[in-house]
Amino acid sequence: MIWSVPNLLTWMRIFAIPLVVLLFYLPYHWSDPAAGALFAVAGITDTLDGYFARRMGQTSRLGAFLDPVADKLIVCVALVLLVSKDPRLVVVLPAVVIIGREIAISALREWMAEMGHRRKVAVSTLGKVKTILQIVGLSMMLIRWDVWFLPTYKVGVALTVIAAVFTLISGWDYLRAAWPDLKGRPA
Repeated sequence: MIWSVPNLLTWMRIFAIPLVVLLFYLPYHWSDPAAGALFAVAGITDTLDGYFARRMGQTSRLGAFLDPVADKLIVCVALVLLVSKDPRLVVVLPAVVIIGREIAISALREWMAEMGHRRKVAVSTLGKVKTILQIVGLSMMLIRWDVWFLPTYKVGVALTVIAAVFTLISGWDYLRAAWPDLKGRPA
């Protein structure tokens, strides 16, 4: 099932990462909006790959592994890119929170899987809301251009800050669910 529709969408998201980086650094007036648009399209594939996997009966262990890896890679790369151009605390702090949480929760999920309790830290609705806020906020920050009267970059920063708050809350929820097992007392 390596080349199923859902897995192809996930692979496309992974292969989009170097293109987003390239577009981000190209010295053309259209490169920022192009990087933001490509990032947004890649974000949309995150929803589509899960939908198609369930709808077409094409769920797989590879897809279950690759999907969160692709999500974390593209979000972390976007955050690093944005911090490289805007090192203000309002950009750096959410980046640190989001990247740190993603690493910590990935490690927690791996630990829980080793213990046979991965379902206790399965993706929650709060985690999905966090991901949507991240994708929309980071897309707007990458676009950098104002759209009509909308200050796209500023709105993107605000959404990313809100996403960082959701990141902390959802991370806390996952940790709380795993805590009995981490203490050695399964719930």
